[in-house]
Amino acid sequence: MDRPTALVPRHYVEVGPGPEDVVADPRGRVLTGVADGRILRLDALADPVAARVEVIAETGGRPLGLELLPDGDLLVCDAERGLLRVGTGDGTVRVLADSVAGEPLRFCSNAVSLSDGSVYFTVSSRRYPLEHWIGDIVEHTGTGRLLRLAPGGDTPEVVLDGLQFANGVAAGADESFLVVAETGACRLLRHWLTGPKAGRSEPFAENLPGMPDNLWRDAPDGPIWVALAGPRVRALDLLHRAAPGVRAAAARLAVRAPFRPTGTVGVMAFDDQGRVVHHLARRHSGYRMATSVCAAAGHLVLGSVRERGVAVCEAPAPT
Repeated sequence: MDRPTALVPRHYVEVGPGPEDVVADPRGRVLTGVADGRILRLDALADPVAARVEVIAETGGRPLGLELLPDGDLLVCDAERGLLRVGTGDGTVRVLADSVAGEPLRFCSNAVSLSDGSVYFTVSSRRYPLEHWIGDIVEHTGTGRLLRLAPGGDTPEVVLDGLQFANGVAAGADESFLVVAETGACRLLRHWLTGPKAGRSEPFAENLPGMPDNLWRDAPDGPIWVALAGPRVRALDLLHRAAPGVRAAAARLAVRAPFRPTGTVGVMAFDDQGRVVHHLARRHSGYRMATSVCAAAGHLVLGSVRERGVAVCEAPAPT
């Protein structure tokens, strides 16, 4: 993989604890959810003095992945409450799904809506809650899932099981496939929805230089952006080959130890053939553990589950 170009930060806008996912609306405003349950809309981010932060809803849980719907409402994956629909105009919050096959829906991570009204969304782990996410990464449980909620339905179906910390999800330009981030495997997976390969999965991008988190694309003809939440760790790769008991013991230690993110931040963009369009990174970043990225108002905006704000960065030159 080619060497990355520099990710150049411009400024930082404080919004609240842990803006884990960021998405941009057609007007260039950015939406995010923070740890206290608030859904925020950010405007004028290009100017740190003029930047505005508006509370548009409160989920009563812990919002993670967001997806804008054609009517302007927002799908929210809430780690505590499940899959939600939030009215961006009136702040109403409606639960779309909170269980699957009788099991409470926890650690709902990221979602995408297709033109037929179906919603696909991920569950990162069935064994560890959000606050102990590092345990799943270390133990390599393979309990992540991709789920589908049919138009007008209230009971999700399991599309894929056994994923390594399923995270971001995005659709191909023609909606013939989905791309799913497997954070614990440092790869992106392609799952075919239509065509001769319908129902089958295959690698989309493997051996990534970091752990992929949320995915985002602003238009069918735009690239699929992915934030790399942390660099690849060789010791972790080796541990994943160890016996299950060894991994479980290491996970018990990991959830008790303080987690310190590295100073390496990276983002990548791919076309629908899985080719790298952009790869940007910064090795000594003051902004750490970037879990999301979107393009807004001519800039790249980063979100982080650890920071108290979003980072506004220079956008790469068009390719």
